[in-house]
Amino acid sequence: MVSPESVRVVFMGTAAFAVPSLEALVKAGYRVVAAVSRPPRPAGRGRKLTLPPVTEAAERLGLPVLTPEKLRAPEVLQQLAALRPDVIVVAAYAQFLPRSLLETPAHGCVNVHGSLLPRWRGASPIHAAILAGDEFTGVTVMRMAEAMDSGPILAQIVTRIEDSDATPDLEMRLAGAGANLLVSTLPCYLSGAIRPVIQEESLATFAPLIRKEDGLIDWSLSAEQIWRASRAYRAWPGSYSFWKGRMLKLLACRPEPELSSREEAGRVVPLDGGREVGVATGKGILRLEEVALEGSRPMGIREFLAGHRDFMGSRLGSESGRGDAATR
Repeated sequence: MVSPESVRVVFMGTAAFAVPSLEALVKAGYRVVAAVSRPPRPAGRGRKLTLPPVTEAAERLGLPVLTPEKLRAPEVLQQLAALRPDVIVVAAYAQFLPRSLLETPAHGCVNVHGSLLPRWRGASPIHAAILAGDEFTGVTVMRMAEAMDSGPILAQIVTRIEDSDATPDLEMRLAGAGANLLVSTLPCYLSGAIRPVIQEESLATFAPLIRKEDGLIDWSLSAEQIWRASRAYRAWPGSYSFWKGRMLKLLACRPEPELSSREEAGRVVPLDGGREVGVATGKGILRLEEVALEGSRPMGIREFLAGHRDFMGSRLGSESGRGDAATR
């Protein structure tokens, strides 16, 4: 079996999902000769330059950090080759690796991916699994190939998606599971004891990058679909509609598929004798539990109703300026 201390590793990652894998490699004794992450980006209202989570973690661990703007630049590829990695480990890096880099290490590049490949290849696998209503998801450790997330599988671990899971919770759980899977798989892989399994292309599905507009609620969908979206988009971009020209964010909700309404989709309807509130959808009622109106703090629905009595019976719109406060 290969000794971790003898293995030179270059780690490539950006998002918080990758941090446990980096920490696990260091704790296991691998020689992490550099961590590669994306450059700092402006974030927040002040647009202040913010370090990616992997950069922060690498600096805390005392590792050299590289933050190339363009990974394919010849000087960057030369710099990485000069590190003489035995293996490159990638997790949530958010850039494609060129063939020359994939072929640089003797043992290639190993990726930690937050899904059960070949299901949900792409940038947002955790969001996609929740949106689709998948019962299970997991983490795949794979050897990377040129096509996105298409390389042979080295190991997988499965977890159930609970009804209470939103993307941040599930991502944290998968990040820890992926880190453990990585360090338990690497020694066997590096010693040649694992036979990689080719992915079945006919089973591949894709998870595109999430956009801000994906959070806009389409009330013609079912209550179940909107509830899944609210969980998938919990951290960003959030699930939102518009009321009286202001954005209304849904922070907590749940479907009532057995309930129905003759009202049009998007109409706010009373539940439990008017003590609670729901919204008519294309199928079923979506019960609102916590909301935040643009410019206001988050509120439980009863508190919100107490301060906005014209909310009941109004219609939520799909864009700014749509939606009304009329009770018909």
